[in-house]
Amino acid sequence: MERNGSGSIIVCDYDPVWAAMFEHERTRLHAVLGTMVLTIEHVGSTSIPGLAAKPIIDLLVGIRSLTEARSCSIEPLQALGYTYMPEYESWLPGELFFRQGPPGPWTHHVHMMEPANSRWEEFILFRDYLRRHPEMVDAYANVKKALALVFDADIAGYRNAKHPFIRGVMAKAQAERASATV
Repeated sequence: MERNGSGSIIVCDYDPVWAAMFEHERTRLHAVLGTMVLTIEHVGSTSIPGLAAKPIIDLLVGIRSLTEARSCSIEPLQALGYTYMPEYESWLPGELFFRQGPPGPWTHHVHMMEPANSRWEEFILFRDYLRRHPEMVDAYANVKKALALVFDADIAGYRNAKHPFIRGVMAKAQAERASATV
């Protein structure tokens, strides 16, 4: 079982401070990564107003080249307090993953990838759909809170149990996007 770093999974009510935390961290990342970065997006549950979340700021860092990022970004991010998680590459191909904060509770996650990576579009499509559909935000919050109680510290179980809901949202988001382009 992959355990949550801080013990039991805690899903907190939305905190508007999360947006400011993202902006602060985006500035720090731009400063150390420079021209390697194309864009930095706030994704994940803390990026969706009103959504209950694990209080971890997810930053989606778009880079020109994964090869360049692998050779040039690890040390600068470590200097900012991030831990590179190379073992995640086996299930997140085409992505460099970093965590910041004490080993549980983590405070920030960096998902670094080329925007052509299919996960890039998934992050953005999911976030933007939920931002437009507050009724789905409430439903997702209820799912997350219930699963946190069921899975306690089993973060992999929690993450996997959210997949049916996420797949349903993604199907709706893709259908909405397709109907808008017709």
